[in-house]
Amino acid sequence: MRWAIIYYSESVQEEILALPAGFLGRYLRYSDRMEIYGPDLGMPHTRSMGDGLFELRLKAAEGIGRVFYCTMVGKKIVMLHQFIKKTDKTPIKELGIARRRMKEIKNAYTQRT
Repeated sequence: MRWAIIYYSESVQEEILALPAGFLGRYLRYSDRMEIYGPDLGMPHTRSMGDGLFELRLKAAEGIGRVFYCTMVGKKIVMLHQFIKKTDKTPIKELGIARRRMKEIKNAYTQRT
């Protein structure tokens, strides 16, 4: 069974699909691989951020981008948040958005089961 990629919201999907061409090409290539091989492509493509949060690492001529995601039961990968890096360290604000969204998704799932 293949993994399914879903999005936190329609606006997150639109933001990811509106990334500059280099980032979008990498995102599409890596997300295709994730559907086949699962969410952990290993460095330098993916990295665990702890507590079930992961980052998809995009590098292109335009710079460096990140897409945060988590996994759910039933082989689902949920894309939570994207941003383009402007500093070496991941900004706390961006990490906070992804962690909050992951918590919302996980809480909604546990309330349904």
